[in-house]
Amino acid sequence: MKILFLSTFSIFLLSAFDPADSSAHYDKILSHSRIRAREQGPNVCALQQVMGTKKKYFSTCRNWYQGTICGKKATTLYECCPGYMKMDGMRGCPAVAPIDHVYGTLGIVGATSTQRYSDMSKLREEIEGRGSFTFFAPSNEAWELLDQDIHSNLIDNVNIELYNALHNHMVNKRMLTKDLKNGLTLVSMYNDQQLFINHYPNGVVTVNCARIIHGNQIATNGVVHVIDRVLTPAGNTIQEFLEAEDDVSSLRAAAITSGVLDTLGKPGHYTLFAPTNEAFEKLPRGVLERIMGDKVASEALIKYHILNTLQCSEAIMGGAVYETLEGSTVEVGCDGESLTVNGVKMANRKDIVTSNGVIHLIDHVLIPNSAKQVIELAGDQQTTFTDLLAQLGLTSSLRPEGQYTLLAPLNGAFSDDTLRMDQRLLKLIMQNHILKVKIGLNELYNGQNVETLGGKQLRIFVYRTAVCIENSCMVRGSKEGRNGVIHIFRQIIKPAEKSLREVLKNDKRFSVFLNLVKDADLEDVLSQPGEWTLFVPTNEAFKGLTDEEKEILRRDKNALRNILLYHLTKGIYIGNGFEPGVTNILKTIQGSKLFLKTVNDTLLVNELTAKESDLMTTNGVIHVIDKLLYPVDVPVGNDQLLTILNKMIKYIQIKFVHGSHFQEIPLTFFKKPGRKITKVVGGATIRKITQGTRVIEGGPELRVFGEGETITRVIHGEPVIETYTKIIDGHPVKVTEKKVTEERIIQGPETKYTRITEGGRGDMEGDLKKLLEEEAPVRRPKPPKKAQGTPRRRTRLVHP
Repeated sequence: MKILFLSTFSIFLLSAFDPADSSAHYDKILSHSRIRAREQGPNVCALQQVMGTKKKYFSTCRNWYQGTICGKKATTLYECCPGYMKMDGMRGCPAVAPIDHVYGTLGIVGATSTQRYSDMSKLREEIEGRGSFTFFAPSNEAWELLDQDIHSNLIDNVNIELYNALHNHMVNKRMLTKDLKNGLTLVSMYNDQQLFINHYPNGVVTVNCARIIHGNQIATNGVVHVIDRVLTPAGNTIQEFLEAEDDVSSLRAAAITSGVLDTLGKPGHYTLFAPTNEAFEKLPRGVLERIMGDKVASEALIKYHILNTLQCSEAIMGGAVYETLEGSTVEVGCDGESLTVNGVKMANRKDIVTSNGVIHLIDHVLIPNSAKQVIELAGDQQTTFTDLLAQLGLTSSLRPEGQYTLLAPLNGAFSDDTLRMDQRLLKLIMQNHILKVKIGLNELYNGQNVETLGGKQLRIFVYRTAVCIENSCMVRGSKEGRNGVIHIFRQIIKPAEKSLREVLKNDKRFSVFLNLVKDADLEDVLSQPGEWTLFVPTNEAFKGLTDEEKEILRRDKNALRNILLYHLTKGIYIGNGFEPGVTNILKTIQGSKLFLKTVNDTLLVNELTAKESDLMTTNGVIHVIDKLLYPVDVPVGNDQLLTILNKMIKYIQIKFVHGSHFQEIPLTFFKKPGRKITKVVGGATIRKITQGTRVIEGGPELRVFGEGETITRVIHGEPVIETYTKIIDGHPVKVTEKKVTEERIIQGPETKYTRITEGGRGDMEGDLKKLLEEEAPVRRPKPPKKAQGTPRRRTRLVHP
């Protein structure tokens, strides 16, 4: 009956203190532990114990299913949940622990050393009496871990030192774990010393970085929380610690130089990963001197060691990413008993608690990307690239005060043949992987052109899930440093040198296809500037066709154009730019759709495997296939053509619809340069010649002169053109053109103007049209009459 009463009373006390606040992380994790152990009986909790240690945790789901804590294998234990106890002959833990005052509760939770020291220091009477206390009681193991000299000093002076030390573990009010909010500061019963509470999402609750390992043991005059270490007073700030400790004098000097030291003296909840003097000595002297001589870099260096949150080592059960004051992130984790930063074991002293945070001494200096030179941003997968830059003397061109972008291929991109190249040629290749400006990932856009250190122009292509430069696409890992940015690429970047037509002409594999292109009058498409993706079948695709069958293909120009233009689409689509495993639909110039997909780095076109992809040209890209493509939705109405196509295409069933015809495809999908537009104004012929005359400074001024005059005038600059003398009607005339244009006079004197298409004003066309309308109204042309003699013309070049 007595046990039943105690059980009921204890449950009442546990539920009486704000039962609605059940969102505390510690309580949530504890609830999960009860669920995992429900098959063991009532009120049993499942814990994980790190193998080889006495550390036990109520685990998160992540740690539970991984079966590890801090990278070490953990075994599963089943124990009574805090506040409950076993009964003989019954499953689980059906009873609550007896309710007693704080002193008696210390014995109930097994903190017998703290109980004994309370006796010795005359604290027992106080914690047995009236009041409402919270006692953070060190476990027996915690007392054993205490520094021997400190422990001996406490035992030798029990009435003062030990008494005060125990009072430093007490708060003069009852605080359950749900009341211990993250960032809360409590005042202890010794000299108003501060106790800093941290309540982490993984359920860990710490007091001055000591972890609560058994919480919420209710007493008649308070509550007991068992902790895993003895608390020491935290009086100094982080700044005061750095100023007093000789072992961190190098860090102190760097913090003063960067102007960050004062920040560490202000109130807050900081975590400082403090490199020791030995850590600074490991740095190459040139690197440290450069950083310390640069105010921006030195400030970034120090701030990279500081978190704006308090992270105790005991709260770290796995890797987590935290933002530093510098702005970038570090990964803080653990490996057994060791603390790791960015995956490296480096802490040699943990959890130095101060009044505004915690310090972990580390034996490495952390250098953020923002304090590094651009060449130092390269990782282990780009060492071939950086070694070549050094070997070829290009590293020296990356001046600290400059701004650059490195386009660094992975080590695997460099074949043995590439590395055996002539050094001069290899240097040209490497120069094309350095941009003379700093361009971050978020500054790149589709259609952008950038200039390399070697003077080449590179094109940027931005796709749904990829960013590519010429033939090579980026992989994750772009970094920004003090004097530049580095982007990582799958392959060596190869700037395009030839047009689509030139590439086809120079490769015998494509001779049949190119001849068909000529027969269809499509050769100009492949020669002129533009952005195209061309799927080119090799001669193998036409293997077996007789000359007569090829002639049949040539004769039906409309059918031939439809077939060939199904291989062409607007836009440049790099094979590696497609999202892997996802079908991409492209509309061809012919009008039907192509279906593209990459599987295991191989491009599939209508499920046909591309034999070679990403042959870059100045006006597009070529993907090589070994079969002719044909749109499945387009029927054939000619028996002969059907026979020929079936001979080449066996991977689809081509439809036959008697009498059907291919649609006509006008060549309006691209513009030819040099086209002439002739207008008749007042009976005179006006020709507009759109040929490339480049203006270095300023723009051309256009005026319409009277009949019989031809004047090209350039204001504020000379055109870059060829000058020569031509005899016209027996008179020497200076001509300034790139090429001679032959003209036939239809009727009477002519008025002509030359349009300068590069370097001029963008609204020149409108200006000209307006001048023509004002000065020469359009009249209906009269029927031509026989020319009466040859009119005299003069061409005059007016220099500014």
